[in-house]
Amino acid sequence: MTAADDFSAVPPFEIRESAEQRVAFVFNSPHSGNHYPERFLALTRLDRTAIRRSEDCFVDELFGAAVPLGAPLLAANFPRAYLDVNREPWELDPRMFAEPVPSFANIRSARVAGGLGTVPKLVGEGLDIYSGRLPLAEAVGRIETVYKPYHDALKRLLTTTHARFGYAVLIDCHSMPASIRIGDTGLRPDFIIGDRFGASATRALTETAISLLISMGYTVAHNKPYAGGFITEHYGRPARGLHALQIEINRGLYMNERTLRKSSGFDALADDLARFSAELMSMPDHNFLDNFQDRPLAAE
Repeated sequence: MTAADDFSAVPPFEIRESAEQRVAFVFNSPHSGNHYPERFLALTRLDRTAIRRSEDCFVDELFGAAVPLGAPLLAANFPRAYLDVNREPWELDPRMFAEPVPSFANIRSARVAGGLGTVPKLVGEGLDIYSGRLPLAEAVGRIETVYKPYHDALKRLLTTTHARFGYAVLIDCHSMPASIRIGDTGLRPDFIIGDRFGASATRALTETAISLLISMGYTVAHNKPYAGGFITEHYGRPARGLHALQIEINRGLYMNERTLRKSSGFDALADDLARFSAELMSMPDHNFLDNFQDRPLAAE
């Protein structure tokens, strides 16, 4: 069996959408997938609980209200431990594979050094996923059959949104460990809003997102320690009418990180995020159009 067989019964990802897209927003949940193929589990050295330590549990559900509000939601079913689409397509650690990686692979990124490349070496708590080296064909298969189709779907959503509304806004949805603290202050943020230090989104979008969450009583950090990954960096082109914002949610707000189950705070947070999404999507068009109207969206 190969990577192509891993998602023969369950699709690797899905697009959840209402009958008509009514807003220029696209939501994306690339790390909430929880379908662990048996073939993959047989390759790992971790049990079924430990392998989930990198998973953004329930994030697709937390933002589910965006769909009836008129925005599509792209959600992964494959787990982050299997493949990370918030990386370059060939961000590979050569020490993981039995054969040499392609010459064009990015083997020197900070993410590869940290064990968190396109095919991750580690899960969130620094645990090795595999006991030995993998065949290079394993990485190639996952990239060709899952990574590339996922990004093709995301590009298609953004391109059609831009064509219809004149601009597109990508909200990239993630979660973070409750242990995250900010610098020397020891502040534990409830949310971190990332816009690649202003490079991936208009200031109005970032400031509105932060102010909405603060008005709901949450503690919000901006860009530190998470400014946005490959998805935010790659798709965020404000000068071309494409804005990308990353949202990190503290898992302590809604789940038990040990049992990986929802906590009593889940429903209240989901309600807040429904209101947050509705108000963010009601921002006037001029916040996104003023600086680039009539410019075509170039393919990336």
